[in-house]
Amino acid sequence: MADLSAGVESAEALLVSIGAPRLAGLGLTVPEPFPSPEHRLYALLAAEGADWAHSRYNALVRRLKDELRLKVELASPLDFVPVPA
Repeated sequence: MADLSAGVESAEALLVSIGAPRLAGLGLTVPEPFPSPEHRLYALLAAEGADWAHSRYNALVRRLKDELRLKVELASPLDFVPVPA
């Protein structure tokens, strides 16, 4: 979030921008996200290495979604149903 706060267009800042709605839903204060972060992230990765940009983009977004899903699950009360003895 430091890069996003500073206006630095890094992969990390763009990933936070992609996840901003869910992060805000978890109660985190998120700086103003970059517009079109998905396209900007892909362009950034392509500039670093066009051969692997697509697979790297997919891996980063998948990891972001997994992390957000886990945080949502941990923030939600567990559905506990006692098993009769």
